[in-house]
Amino acid sequence: MNKVITDGITLMPPAFADGLDVWSSEDGTPGSVTYDNDSNATLISADADFGTCFEVLKTFDTQKVRSMGETPLLPGCYLRVTAKVKAISGAFPSVRIAGWAGGAGGLHIDGVTEFSDSILLDTYGEVVEVTAIVGGGNRFGVDMVWGRLAIFGHFGVDFTGGNGGVVRVEDIIIEDVTSVFLRNMMDVVDVQDYGAIGDGVTDNVAAFEAADAAAAGRDVLVPEGVYHLATTVTMNNRLRFEGTIDMPDTAIFQLTKDFAFQAYEEAFGNETVALKKGLQALFNFTDHETFDLGGRTINLDAPLDVYSAVGNHETFATRRVIKNGELRAQNTSGWDTEEVTQTASYDFDTDSRKLTNVTNIGTIQVGSLVEGTGVGREVYVRDIDVAGNSISLSSPLYAAAASQNYVFKRFKYLLDFSGFAQVSRLVLTKLDFNGTGRASCVMLPKSGITNAISDCFFTAPADRGITSIGGGCQGLNVDRNQFLSSEQALEVSQRVSIGFNVNSNDAKIRNNRAIRFKHFCVLSGAGYIISGNHWFQADAQETPTRTAGIVLTDNYAKTTITGNYVDNSFIEWSNEHNPTPSGPGFSFSGMTIGNNFFTVKNVDPWFRYIKIKPVDAGHFINGLNISGNVFKVLGSEIDRIDEVDTTFSVLDETKTQEFTMVNNSFTNVENPVANPVKAMVSVTNVSTEWIGDFADKLPFGLRAMNVTSVCAKGPIITAGGAVHFSVPYTLTEQGANLDQIKLNWATPVRGDVICTVQADQISVI
Repeated sequence: MNKVITDGITLMPPAFADGLDVWSSEDGTPGSVTYDNDSNATLISADADFGTCFEVLKTFDTQKVRSMGETPLLPGCYLRVTAKVKAISGAFPSVRIAGWAGGAGGLHIDGVTEFSDSILLDTYGEVVEVTAIVGGGNRFGVDMVWGRLAIFGHFGVDFTGGNGGVVRVEDIIIEDVTSVFLRNMMDVVDVQDYGAIGDGVTDNVAAFEAADAAAAGRDVLVPEGVYHLATTVTMNNRLRFEGTIDMPDTAIFQLTKDFAFQAYEEAFGNETVALKKGLQALFNFTDHETFDLGGRTINLDAPLDVYSAVGNHETFATRRVIKNGELRAQNTSGWDTEEVTQTASYDFDTDSRKLTNVTNIGTIQVGSLVEGTGVGREVYVRDIDVAGNSISLSSPLYAAAASQNYVFKRFKYLLDFSGFAQVSRLVLTKLDFNGTGRASCVMLPKSGITNAISDCFFTAPADRGITSIGGGCQGLNVDRNQFLSSEQALEVSQRVSIGFNVNSNDAKIRNNRAIRFKHFCVLSGAGYIISGNHWFQADAQETPTRTAGIVLTDNYAKTTITGNYVDNSFIEWSNEHNPTPSGPGFSFSGMTIGNNFFTVKNVDPWFRYIKIKPVDAGHFINGLNISGNVFKVLGSEIDRIDEVDTTFSVLDETKTQEFTMVNNSFTNVENPVANPVKAMVSVTNVSTEWIGDFADKLPFGLRAMNVTSVCAKGPIITAGGAVHFSVPYTLTEQGANLDQIKLNWATPVRGDVICTVQADQISVI
């Protein structure tokens, strides 16, 4: 900064040779006494050192030599006043730079320093230079601090000390030296001042660290160029980037100030590299727990392997948050699914989660979806033991042959955490994972506890929104997300994409919305809270086909499905990931389906809202509550809302217990069902044996196991017309399908009775 150059401001006072009438022996203010015609002052035209100069005999205690001109003093500018003097004869005086501080209206600014330190002249003919800096700010090196009110000054020199000495003064120089303070004033430290070279080759770690140390709260400037940093660097001050930096993948760029995606993008000049380096720093303790994408859209050409980006952790258990931005897949081959078919052996009894004797195991990738005969939905490769030629699976298989072919499909994900052995307390929030129909969205780590995904959009995933390949979903929270399928234009039967899957226990799935996937979610585990969600799976063609919105694949559910909007889909409960009972008294147990809205439109009569699908024999209902739900059908009518899918096996109806299905409402359902169920048994011709048929009244085709009450509706009439007062005894599990009861009377009678029948065993407490 130089105002003489930039603004054309005149700082220099006139030369002495131009006349002494503009040089004052007082303060230089208007009306001051000048040296013009002063008998003690004269011009010397040919001094050996100074050329033309001013000579004065000191006759005052403070002999002032001040310019009558007003030298401007602008805010933020600093002036250096310099004078060269020498003693000629007589007493030796002291000399100092001096000035008169002027403000608005020509008024004097009181209370400021108006002179510099004095220098004694002690040798005749010796040239002595005296200098001082004047300015508004109290900065180091400023001799005369005049504050913000001073706008001009009358500058010159003062001679103090004994009188009678003759001194000469060369023309006084005033110059703008603001540049001396420029770095401090602009609050920036340039890495080049500390040896940085932006040639893309030179290692600049030491220069960056030195500049950071010198900044002490100011910004660090990285000027144009490419600055190579060979090792990890931690910067404690904010940075300004005109150039970029280059680092090895293993080196970490840790910003303790302004830790956000924008800073990393400015640093590396590449969105993908910036995201990788930001995540690397996030997982390496930069004194920040949140990486904010700043609302940016980051375009990715290929999956971002978070484990490889971090590079130095296999496990991580400290809360970390990634938020506020969009990750968008570009239309590149980097998202293509990799598929291989290999032969492997399986022995459920030896290890239900392992494939052995795998051919060409090196072609199979961790995180691959496994397909084959007897393989349930959403079974993934969790780990690969190449030396042992075996694969660890996320879930057991239910009917796999001892040796068979398996298909391994590796989908590609925008954020892939599968390389981590464990990550806990990870939070993904306010992100749009936009697969653009090319990429899946998030793959969770192999294990982890209480990870959370909230307020996100999963937009057009090619195959999966969220995938768990192991236990990284333990205690997972999936809250307030939007799952928007890439297959919305397809008929239901053509869809393959799934919103998400869970393999471990205790997930909370709340207040999400999912549109037109094959399945909203596939859950393999127990302890789920599923509430406040809305999933919708019809198609624009209004075909009658529907798929399951929620698939539960473990019979011991310990799950509540409450307050959801089950729209054009159904709930399927199987045991394909746990084909054998978990222990005495378990089987299909611990499920509550309550207070949900079930709605479907234009379906065939055989559509069902709730399906139980056992994959092997011996299973039974042992703790199921279906209450307070609304089952509504629009545009058509269905036979009933419940079904046991007997593709593989049937339920053992003799063991049904703790089953309640009450207080539900039915619209356009031909056969509403309940348990216990109340129904009228009417006989118009007298008989000692009355048959009550509950085939279409008990859910899931279960048996009429118990009669808990028989209540006459009106009189029971004998053949002779008398009123009969005795009660019948009951026989249960009658008829070919064991869904009838028999009332046995002591004498032939007719009339109406209301019977309460249960399809489960009665527990006596």
